[in-house]
Amino acid sequence: MQLPSTPTTAAMLAIGDEILSGRTKDKNIGHLADVLTMAGIDLKEVRIIGDDPHLIADTLNTLRRNYDFVFTSGGIGPTHDDVTAEAVAAAFSLPLIEHPEAVARLTAYYEGRNLPFTEARRRMTRTPEGASLVDNPVSMAPGFRVDNVFVFAGVPAVFEAMLGNALSQLPAGQAIASVSVECPFGEGDIGDPLAAIQKLHPGVAIGSYPRFDGQRYSTQIVLRSRDAEKLATATAAVEALMAVMSGR
Repeated sequence: MQLPSTPTTAAMLAIGDEILSGRTKDKNIGHLADVLTMAGIDLKEVRIIGDDPHLIADTLNTLRRNYDFVFTSGGIGPTHDDVTAEAVAAAFSLPLIEHPEAVARLTAYYEGRNLPFTEARRRMTRTPEGASLVDNPVSMAPGFRVDNVFVFAGVPAVFEAMLGNALSQLPAGQAIASVSVECPFGEGDIGDPLAAIQKLHPGVAIGSYPRFDGQRYSTQIVLRSRDAEKLATATAAVEALMAVMSGR
């Protein structure tokens, strides 16, 4: 169920052929969901696509028009198949440039390690013109932001660091509180009465998640709301239902 009111919304675009092939198991979606939930921002949609700059640009344009913020992961490294920066530039109809500040940072970074600042490494300084940088304390090569789009690396440690540095740019939302109620019955047994409770409590999102221990089914009922009083009232109704069904 959709939560009430008009909270800040977000989408994620995970980019990489390696994810679609199964070679790389994505870890960034769950982390982003956790962080945004704590920040009171609703992650409404996640898409996973390959390293196709035209598809990236088209998908990004759809998402950025539908949601308040979009977060991308992957495709901003030093190799030929890292095409996210050019795709973002195309989506915004902006020139792709070597960001002067990014060039300065990486020049100093590689000089300090006696490593050559190769053309491949220079690719990591590319951003759409006018983009602001997002710091990367892990490996220095920055992410960037254009309007409502944040562009991050796909490596989980770097993605997490970039997201942490971007949080101050997001609006403070009202965090969603949740309560879990364990139910010893299967979803088929509780579906109708649970739907009736949901109808009476539109300010709370109620979800049911089936479990099977090898012998019998049970259900975890999760209630979520930004209103603590409404959450408590709905939780009491669910707990009362469990008591009645259990014969207590």
